[in-house]
Amino acid sequence: MTLQQMYYALTVAETGSMNKAAEKLIISQPSLTSAVKELERDAGIQIFLRTGKGVTVTNEGEEFLTYARQVYQQYELLRTKYGESGDIKRKFGVSTQHYSFAVKAFVETVGRFDTKNYEFAIRETKTYDVIRDVGTLRSEIGILYLSSFNRKIIGNMLHENELVFHHLIDCGAHVYLWKGHPLAHKKSIRFEQLHDYPCLSFEQGEKSSFYFAEEILSENRYSQIIKACDRATMLNLMVGLNGYTLCSGIICNELNGDDYAAIPFESDEENQTGIMEIGYIQKKHGVLSEIAKVYIDEIKRYLHADG
Repeated sequence: MTLQQMYYALTVAETGSMNKAAEKLIISQPSLTSAVKELERDAGIQIFLRTGKGVTVTNEGEEFLTYARQVYQQYELLRTKYGESGDIKRKFGVSTQHYSFAVKAFVETVGRFDTKNYEFAIRETKTYDVIRDVGTLRSEIGILYLSSFNRKIIGNMLHENELVFHHLIDCGAHVYLWKGHPLAHKKSIRFEQLHDYPCLSFEQGEKSSFYFAEEILSENRYSQIIKACDRATMLNLMVGLNGYTLCSGIICNELNGDDYAAIPFESDEENQTGIMEIGYIQKKHGVLSEIAKVYIDEIKRYLHADG
């Protein structure tokens, strides 16, 4: 098997089509099909299932492509540093739960590098996808939180994907709502006071589970729950419906605006606040790139300044 064959296979997986991959690679479709079949023979597995609608990756293929992606990315790094070509862009990607501070740190990081020489990506996404993206090296860094409730389940997933969690900060639960909300003037808010207002939660898709929820205390019973997929919609629902969500209390007003407040959640016997341990994940035994180190430093700087 060759690096070129691996690159071809990765492009097919990315596009989901032999024809689209051939167009992107600027080669003939028969040549691409032949190269992929030869790679499958050498690997001793079927990487793709071919249908009339395109191709899908098999379970064995997913694992193979994960390793192929690692090999090819290392090759790109070598070629960038030691090769003659000067037009190869280094890539840096972050996958994160919906944290404005993670986006703010990304903005600051990008500003420190020449975007002509780098390809950046940030993905605010579902918890499962954060883990999957870093596990398959689609992203180098993932940002998520652990608690006493989800730690075992998330920890097992990290282990299965050969990932390691690094602690950044511990936070208590806060109620996040707009400043025109009837409870916005409170110094703290109890669970019973939230009964008449809709609880807003980020949708987790097909992998939905209490353990994947981005909001602490997801196991509680709420009288009203509304799902959203992005921060902008979440903020609009806070204003339009007097909704609220439970969060870390670390909010970037520069990105979210000044019309919202994070108020400490007050514990009672039945509703303990718990602790959100926010951190970043990376491949176990992996060495962070220069950009990743800058990004983590920017997050730490922001969290320290916020605290």
